[in-house]
Amino acid sequence: MNESFKMFFLFFVQFYNLTLVRVKLFFKLLNFAMLNYVKTVLTKVSFDALLFEKELRKAMKMLIADELNELKRWCYTSFGKEHEAILNRCFVIA
Repeated sequence: MNESFKMFFLFFVQFYNLTLVRVKLFFKLLNFAMLNYVKTVLTKVSFDALLFEKELRKAMKMLIADELNELKRWCYTSFGKEHEAILNRCFVIA
């Protein structure tokens, strides 16, 4: 996370007097939304291999470890036949 987001989030938590449970739920929902957004983007650009790889690499920088594992499973299920070489290149690091 970048520093400005951290400061905004801390202000948000203090302002609304959120409990730790609510904060964890907020992050879980935020992460779920980000993963779904990434899946939508990858589905829409899957027709172009270069664009697909570019968007996949961008997505891998945004997601946390658990989300990356979910993304990896989903990508191989959805695009394994079509973009297997790209997936192998990208997920060898993760």
